[in-house]
Amino acid sequence: MNLVPLPRLIVEPLVRAALLEDLGLAGDITSASVIPSDHRSTVIMAARQPGVIAGLDAAELAFALVDPEIGMRRHLQDGHAVKPGDVIATIEGPSRGLLTAERTALNFLGHLSGIATVTAEIAVAIRGTKASVACTRKTTPGLRALEKYAVRAGGGMNHRFALHDAVLIKDNHVAISGGVAEAIRRARAGIGHLVKIEVEVDTLDQLREAMETGIDAVLLDNMTPDQLREAVAIVAGRAITEASGRVTPATAAAIAASGVDLISVGWLTHSAPVLDIGLDFVEAAAATETGSKRIAQVL
Repeated sequence: MNLVPLPRLIVEPLVRAALLEDLGLAGDITSASVIPSDHRSTVIMAARQPGVIAGLDAAELAFALVDPEIGMRRHLQDGHAVKPGDVIATIEGPSRGLLTAERTALNFLGHLSGIATVTAEIAVAIRGTKASVACTRKTTPGLRALEKYAVRAGGGMNHRFALHDAVLIKDNHVAISGGVAEAIRRARAGIGHLVKIEVEVDTLDQLREAMETGIDAVLLDNMTPDQLREAVAIVAGRAITEASGRVTPATAAAIAASGVDLISVGWLTHSAPVLDIGLDFVEAAAATETGSKRIAQVL
């Protein structure tokens, strides 16, 4: 997988904001009062359930911004599948900083890995078809760039990033404009020649009307696999076909088998469960036989 990392210029402000939210006006008063300033530790970041990793850049930045003396050595990269017990990274440095940054780092890593994991589940379910799984704009405010990156890490594609980079005429646009054809006509008159137009349709009659105008893509909303198959035949390769609505890992294969090009899934970003990833201090983990064996494998 050719997964291009996000520029630090995009990631760092988001991590800084999260750290500032956590540090408040006085910093980490627990670690500052309990942990000696000169104490250093080594910790391992490990998966506690199966999934796909995403968000290591954000996690590493959380530690580095709290204390530049903290170093993180990755054993896996974003986009890699993990099973319980797999060690993702080893982190070493001042103990206070490790504890201060721990939750912010794991919040980013767990959330983004959760998105990558559910995306991968859909991608696996539709393997062998022409369809790709794509996310939507149903993202956490402020975290869209990271969440869409996580979708890519899970083997998915990105839909438009924002309102400005493509036209998507939805049902309310159609209702206010007075019809599909009129909405498309107005859109075409108001945009530049490089901007693509997609129209959401609920029925095959709306689809036929949209296809008469010449559009770039059509969003087939909440259609059954049989309706999708008929819709693909109507389009006949003249536009990109996108299915949306009621998509789960169990239904994705039948939707993809209809011949659509894309399957867009909003819950990839707005409802993905967090992937459980833990941070274990070597001193504590080494006290058990299991911990000793796991640490010996990576140190």
